[in-house]
Amino acid sequence: MGLALPGDGIGNTLDLAPGVHMIESFAHVHLIEGETSAVVFDTSVPDLGERVADRVADVSDGPISHVVLTHGHRDHAGGAAPLLDRLVARGQPRATLVAHEAVPARMDRYRLTDGYNRFINDRQFGNVPNWDLSEGWAWPFPEVDLVFRDHHVIEIDGLVVEVHHVRAETDDHLWAWLPERRVAVTGDLMLWHFPNAGNPAKAQRYPLEWAAALRDVAAVGPELLLPGHGLPIGGEDRVRRVLLDTADTLEALTRRTLELMNQGADLDTVIATVRFEADELARPYLAPTYDEPEFVVRNVWRLYGGWYDGTPSQLKPAPRAQVAGELAALAGGPGALAHRAETLSGEERHRLACHLIDLAAEADPEDRAIHAVRAEIYWRRRASEQSLMSAAIFESAARTSAEIAQVPLDE
Repeated sequence: MGLALPGDGIGNTLDLAPGVHMIESFAHVHLIEGETSAVVFDTSVPDLGERVADRVADVSDGPISHVVLTHGHRDHAGGAAPLLDRLVARGQPRATLVAHEAVPARMDRYRLTDGYNRFINDRQFGNVPNWDLSEGWAWPFPEVDLVFRDHHVIEIDGLVVEVHHVRAETDDHLWAWLPERRVAVTGDLMLWHFPNAGNPAKAQRYPLEWAAALRDVAAVGPELLLPGHGLPIGGEDRVRRVLLDTADTLEALTRRTLELMNQGADLDTVIATVRFEADELARPYLAPTYDEPEFVVRNVWRLYGGWYDGTPSQLKPAPRAQVAGELAALAGGPGALAHRAETLSGEERHRLACHLIDLAAEADPEDRAIHAVRAEIYWRRRASEQSLMSAAIFESAARTSAEIAQVPLDE
């Protein structure tokens, strides 16, 4: 569940409580006012930083004392530099930028892996407004003025802001608690979809620590929860239920995975065994529309078990093209594999069909007929998927093969 944003990437400014405002964006910006100044949480993407600053200045009569980054992802921290500079240009003193001590190291990593991040994020977010990656993924990031390790208290003319570090979606995440207002700012701890604890192309996530943080937030008793994405949540009982349901789900998924790992199961067995029933994910804040439980299982394995999946041939495998060539020869040629894949796909056995069509394409990577079949199979699979991550990867495969085959995709 989320908000329908206009094509320019910024939606409405919502007045949620006296002095508490939310600016709708790809990742929301929250503004909480003290007696004479205010604090801003997150800054949206780089392209929107200046416009967010203008919106902030229009909402708050006083200066912005602090800008707090819930974590270092592009959609939350990307607008920091232009926002700070724009506020100064409007005559305000420069706000103090607050972040966990690991955020600067994240920016160093983004510069080191700029090409990789540009590729995977363009595939995942290529159609999002104001998500132009033509110049790369890394962005100019200002020096952080105030860093902390575990927790820190900021006092702003009568407004107390407690920030707490947690490893969750990222290793540099924080959540904030404003006790006088009974407001919690959770960043991506609350997403209005299944927790993003398994993203297949991103760095390690930490589901158990994430669950513990959700319980910590619930324990302080917020009456208003301001999430990084989706709708704000009001009412102490409702906030508590959402937080604890999500914590229970992350803990159950981790527990089921670790039970099998502790019994010596390999990754293939774990993935095939650890499942949630549909009714377990029936709540709108647990819907697998972005990330999904199967990917979290893989991340739990990676966190506790490393990259070896338990299959001896996968420890030091032969190149996939060689394996594909041998299997194609046994099957009667790459065309035979493609034909069987097409049959399986028609029976909606998409997982198995994709294995076979990939083998066929790797055995004969220039065969346009095989790639035409591959494009159709992956386009069907893309249509059958619920999560954005799966759909984006399968669509990318379909488009790659359609280009090789020189055929249009039926969109």
